[in-house]
Amino acid sequence: MIHSPRKQPASCRANLRLARNLWGDLSRLAASHLRELTRRYRLSIAAGDLQLLEGRWYVTHTGLLGIAQRHRCLGIETSPERRLCNPATNRWVFRAIVYKDPRSTRGFVGFGDADPSNVSSFVDGAELRIAETRAVNRALRKAYGIGLCSVEELGCSSRPSQPSPAPATRNEHYNGNGATNSQPRLRDQLCLLIREHNLDATLVKAYAADFCGTQTLSGASRGLVESFISNLSASAKQNRDALICKLNSYSQPSQARS
Repeated sequence: MIHSPRKQPASCRANLRLARNLWGDLSRLAASHLRELTRRYRLSIAAGDLQLLEGRWYVTHTGLLGIAQRHRCLGIETSPERRLCNPATNRWVFRAIVYKDPRSTRGFVGFGDADPSNVSSFVDGAELRIAETRAVNRALRKAYGIGLCSVEELGCSSRPSQPSPAPATRNEHYNGNGATNSQPRLRDQLCLLIREHNLDATLVKAYAADFCGTQTLSGASRGLVESFISNLSASAKQNRDALICKLNSYSQPSQARS
C-alpha cells in the first residue's frame, strides 16, 4: 500500500512562504527545522517569533513570551545580581525565575549579562535592559525545553554579516542609525513603511521597542531593527487588519496587554 505524503499544516506553509520571501531559498535543513519549530512551538515568522541568521534559526524575545503565554505561564521574576554589577562601567547581570504553574515552587532560573563588550555599539546605555531580557530568555528556554538560542543573547553577533569594506572606501561611514552611505537608512525604511501602509508612527515605535526587547527603538541593535522592519513589512502585506489590532494594543497601558 502506497501512503501519500502527509499534508503540511497551514501554519507551516505560511512560515515557509514568508521565510523564502524574506531570506530567499532555504536549505533543506533550514526548511525542515522551520517545519519542526512551527509544529512544536507554534512560532510565527510574521509575528516576529523567529529570525534566520547565517542559515540558522533563532527565537526572539517575542516568540519566547508567546510560548509562555500559550502555556499559561504563572509569572516571571527578575532581579539584578548586585555583587556582579558595576553601573560605572555599564556592566549588569540579572537573574530571572520562570514559574510555569502554581506547583513550580522553585521555578526555572536563568542568568543574563550585558556590558559594552558584548552588546552592539548602536545600543546607547541599554545594557541593563538587555541583561534583563537575556536572563528572561534563558529562563524561558529552560522552562519550556527550547534548545534554540535567542537573538537577544547573541549581542553584537545578532547583526547579519556584512562584507568588510575595502580600505579605499573611506568616504563610507555609519550614520546615526547604523546605515552606510551606500545603503538606505533604517529610519528611512521604517518611515516609508509607515507611510505606505498608513500606520501610526507612535504605535509602530512602541511595537518596535517591544519586539527588540529595549525601552526605546534607539536602544536596539541594527540587526534587531532590520528584523523588525522585515517582519513589519511582511505583516502589513499579509494581514494589515491583524497588524493594526496589534499596534492598537500599544495604545493601552502595558499591564492591559496580553
